[in-house]
Amino acid sequence: MSEPALERLRQGPVLCDGAMGTMLYARAGAPLMHGRCFDELTLTAPELVQQVHRQYILAGAEIIETNTFGANAAKLSAYGLADQARIINRRAAKLAYEARDIAGQPVFVAGAVGPSGQPVAPTARDDEPRLAALRAIFREQIEGLVEGGADLLILETFSSLTELRQAALAAREVGNLPIVAQMTFAEDGQSLSGETPAQAARALALMGVNVIGANCSVGPAGILDAVVEMAAALREMGIDPERDVLLSAQPNAGLPTRIENRFLYVSTPAYFADYAQRFASAGVRLVGGCCGTTPEHIAAMRAAIGTYLPNQVTQWATTVTHATPTETFPPEELAERTHLQEDLEAGRFVVSVELDPPKGLNPRKILDGAARLREAGVRYINIADSPMARVRMSCMALARLLRDYLDLESILHFTTRDRNLMALQSDLLGAHALGSHNILALTGDPVRAGNYPNLTGVWDVDSVGLVRILKGMNEGHDAAGGSLGLPARFFIGAALNLNMEDSLIDVDQERARRKLASRDDVAHEVAHELWAEHGQMTETELELHRLRDKLAAGAQFIMTQPIYELAPLERLIERFGPVDAPIILGMIPLHSAKHAEYLHNEVPGMSIPEDVRARMREAGEHGREVGIALARDIITQARARGLIQGCYLMPSYGRYDLVADLARELLEG
Repeated sequence: MSEPALERLRQGPVLCDGAMGTMLYARAGAPLMHGRCFDELTLTAPELVQQVHRQYILAGAEIIETNTFGANAAKLSAYGLADQARIINRRAAKLAYEARDIAGQPVFVAGAVGPSGQPVAPTARDDEPRLAALRAIFREQIEGLVEGGADLLILETFSSLTELRQAALAAREVGNLPIVAQMTFAEDGQSLSGETPAQAARALALMGVNVIGANCSVGPAGILDAVVEMAAALREMGIDPERDVLLSAQPNAGLPTRIENRFLYVSTPAYFADYAQRFASAGVRLVGGCCGTTPEHIAAMRAAIGTYLPNQVTQWATTVTHATPTETFPPEELAERTHLQEDLEAGRFVVSVELDPPKGLNPRKILDGAARLREAGVRYINIADSPMARVRMSCMALARLLRDYLDLESILHFTTRDRNLMALQSDLLGAHALGSHNILALTGDPVRAGNYPNLTGVWDVDSVGLVRILKGMNEGHDAAGGSLGLPARFFIGAALNLNMEDSLIDVDQERARRKLASRDDVAHEVAHELWAEHGQMTETELELHRLRDKLAAGAQFIMTQPIYELAPLERLIERFGPVDAPIILGMIPLHSAKHAEYLHNEVPGMSIPEDVRARMREAGEHGREVGIALARDIITQARARGLIQGCYLMPSYGRYDLVADLARELLEG
């Protein structure tokens, strides 16, 4: 399965960021850093780390490295943080991922892995217990980076080929992310353990490492000599360093000079710009900076290698189909049905993909991903409404962008969490005017799960109340009975959790929860009647009652939580009977055993059978392929038995490429 980061590197030079430690020290200062490590700032000063990421992105970096150079258990033990290694790495990757989302740029997140800090003698290559211990240290770190969403791994500043080999082996044990393996060399052109660049290149190429290079060392000149020697060694092996095994170079800003108890680096941005061109001319594909380099260095390098960069045309910009006011006004000219409604009513199988709006101002990355999905044949995009109660761009704004630039129809997730009754209706009227008519009515994630836990949710109505409001608008009136002038044309969806259990619910506790979650009088009446009639019920019975309420209130299609076996869907039909609305099955394709365990154990409403998790464990580095196959099998079986009329795919970590291929297969089938 192709990796986007590797595909991009093969197209031409890719600019990586510069020093993280240099920037953090400059911002935090000696007092804050006294007795602490830079990796700890990921937990204690996350905004500081994100500021550095954002600066490098604004400077033009296409790859940003996580703040994890020393975040392995061996190094962290000196600060009493050995047991936090996995957490720090996972959080660091997520911080970089969030910085990318906020910037809205198509940037790759590289998990940074440095040496263990434990001396490795050349004789250690025959000491398997010692090597196994090293691999375990690196494996724990890399697992955290992968769980956090890293797109590739950069193993950097290794002075021992023996240790670097163990880090690369650990990376392969964890998964199949692209590996950049970099050594550092002294002024004599050798590593501290005596290897030459040619020896390192030959050994790493035989291991199947994707990108080989040098970083840190004595500055750009020495790094250039090293990568030229590596390229020659690869060619002698019959390997093309511009296509097969690629080259990387991330020099430091020269040798540091000590001035008044501070180390200052003397290489200027202009000097780095000159060497950036030399690296690009030598066929180096990953170019960046190490110790002492700053966003100013990266910006200068970006300007210098502009002529070497591939022609990058934003995918969505090439298919602009700007809407004009006459396409949505006057309202009398609106289509009677959405395309989604037409497809479902005609019995056609639909495939939608869920995209989260960006966390920042720039929607470019989301639109590029949507363009790729459109090329795969996807016509519908689910847009979440600030999922996990975290601030994101308005789902209505993104829906309009998708329509104007890509002619894609959206299914808006609309929650009652953040809006009172007046704001709900105002936003729905606005969404309708902007052409967004497919609405999935949701109550919304609790605010305590988000990044503003002290806020208070609104919940004037719950999801059933919202369905009722939408139906009223389709009848031409608002919630108070006031006329809208014309009937709305909303196509109303509701959610269904198929992963409920048959455990009994505490009636009084659940009633109290519902009172807090909703102040809708009708919802209260239904709830009280429900408890008075049944006295007690299971989670499954409650979900079935809620489904009946939603259908009675006016829901026209149902979208479910993901399932990983058919049994929950079969139980629904058996206990509920035929559902008088098309069912669109949700699916998050699994990409590793860790991913499966995380969803099963930490995400509410998710349940993954033990045999499926066992299969993912057995898949090892082929987890993505197995996860896609599992998703395809479940959807295909449910479709063949007539249990569903569509599916909506939810990509993890923004991997649109994975779900695009699956969507294409399902649509062609």
